[in-house]
Amino acid sequence: MDAAVKNEVISRARELGAKFIRLQFTDILGVLKNMAITVEQLEKALDGELMFDGSSIHGFTRIEESDMYLRPDPKTFAVFPWRPRDGAVARLMCDIYNPDGTPYAGCPRNTLKRVLAEAAEMGFTMNVGPELEFFLFHVDAEGRPTLRTHDKAGYFDLSPVDLGENARRAMVLTLEEMGFEIEASHHEVAPGQHEIDFKYADALDCADKIVTFKFVVRTIAQRHGLHATFMPKPVFGINGSGMHTNQSLFRGNENAFYDPYAPDGLSDIARYYIGGLMKHARAIAAVTNPTVNSYKRLVPGYEAPVYIAWSGRNRSPLIRIPAKRGMSTRIELRNPDPSCNPYLALAVCLAAGLDGIKNRIEPPAPCDRNIYEMTAAEREELGIGSLPASLEEALRELERDEVIRKALGEDVYAKFVEAKQKEWDNYRIQVHPWEVEEYLSKF
Repeated sequence: MDAAVKNEVISRARELGAKFIRLQFTDILGVLKNMAITVEQLEKALDGELMFDGSSIHGFTRIEESDMYLRPDPKTFAVFPWRPRDGAVARLMCDIYNPDGTPYAGCPRNTLKRVLAEAAEMGFTMNVGPELEFFLFHVDAEGRPTLRTHDKAGYFDLSPVDLGENARRAMVLTLEEMGFEIEASHHEVAPGQHEIDFKYADALDCADKIVTFKFVVRTIAQRHGLHATFMPKPVFGINGSGMHTNQSLFRGNENAFYDPYAPDGLSDIARYYIGGLMKHARAIAAVTNPTVNSYKRLVPGYEAPVYIAWSGRNRSPLIRIPAKRGMSTRIELRNPDPSCNPYLALAVCLAAGLDGIKNRIEPPAPCDRNIYEMTAAEREELGIGSLPASLEEALRELERDEVIRKALGEDVYAKFVEAKQKEWDNYRIQVHPWEVEEYLSKF
């Protein structure tokens, strides 16, 4: 690390009164992990000299080769605003390295950096703007989360109906103190459901921000006596939580998705990117919708996208093209949910789009009709496929898709599939209350 950069981080930490530094990273499932050090160890950490046991982290290395090194990214330094200023706590996001100094292939952040490097070789950088939804629920007397919502409000409602407004306001202020530029926050459609949107950023910075966002939201909710969950479908019969992902490619300072001379303002690059996303959508779902519960959200009737189509006019297809053009030209992929590992999710989206560009994959004509109202025969006539209906089906699609497997890398792919197959098997052998209610008396 450059000495000037290292000294700047150390100076900022001392200036802000940071006593403890959390070195953060995610496991393969996207769960945030950290190692806490004192500020006196910060220089050693910035030199990449701090080691940890990788065999104890989900999806990381085997026990016989467990020594791993944390390499902090100095651009990610931030102080936690909710901790006391006297003896403040700061954090740095880290990459994982092998003892020989090479990037660890099983590190999700390294996976995204590798695909971004491939894009850079083609002359592109990727910008991403996510829209994360979450629920706020009451906790019981022991502090355990319940499914009792804190309100009965709906889309864009205000206090006194929206009892989570104070918590959401505190979340926004905390995120802003940590360097986020918040563009909007509001109550979502379902009772107890909220959305906070922050400004787009380059893909790596955005993935770091998604991880931080979930950590901050859960922490601030807890301080308000509530439980925040990013579970895709916590309650039957109401909308689930998505993470609509706005994506664009830039060449230098120019938006590569914009063509002022095209009738719809979309360049060939944008169309090919859409074509790539659509071609690989079923395999991508295993990563962008990675839980058993994810597929309880991806059903018709609750605003979640199910059908593989695109449009600039309506919100029923998988991909929507927001109306703004010029520098704001982008595509919105609507199926991801906030349970995903953002590093892996953005990596597979970008890889699919780049495959579309390399192979000039033309998407079908846009579908401006409400797909939910079409019959199966009408969808078949238009060639509109659907996303997988279960995690098991998505994993089978991932196994068959060489482009998406390559984007993950064999190490991440093997460990991800192993974890997810185990999750599916554990779910499959359970007897659920619905089954007891449906069959116990009948048979």
